[in-house]
Amino acid sequence: MNKLCYLALPALLWAASAVAEPPAFKDPGSEQRYLALIEEIRCLVCQNQSLADSNAGLARDLRNEIRRMIEAGQDNARIVEFLVARYGDFVLYRPPLKGNTWLLWFGPFLLLPGALAVAFALIRKQARRSAADQPLNAAQQARLNALLGSKHAGPKD
Repeated sequence: MNKLCYLALPALLWAASAVAEPPAFKDPGSEQRYLALIEEIRCLVCQNQSLADSNAGLARDLRNEIRRMIEAGQDNARIVEFLVARYGDFVLYRPPLKGNTWLLWFGPFLLLPGALAVAFALIRKQARRSAADQPLNAAQQARLNALLGSKHAGPKD
């Protein structure tokens, strides 16, 4: 019996920590707004998931806050403004274009020329290395011997 308690304890703790989502909205339009908003807001704990996808406690709290604000009659712009004021532009998957977010929007395009230049330099370096490893043909060897003089007659066959 004691072993059974140890096996059941994790399941009980998980069930106790899982808080059921509030009931659905009475208005289908509000439900659609809610679902759209929680898809557009980033979970601040998970950072790569939306509020809809996250099981973090903060995500659950933010979902409940968004639900409460919708039920209070606030529009989407006001809800997003509240979240941005509280958590910053990072909470949005698509932050607005402004002075402190321009690097998020244009950073990849600024890095692309540098990445292409590095790739081109590496390819050229590899091409030079492989060209230097090739043996000289007879005409090149004769010219080299003429330039160096008779002391260096070349490889003996």
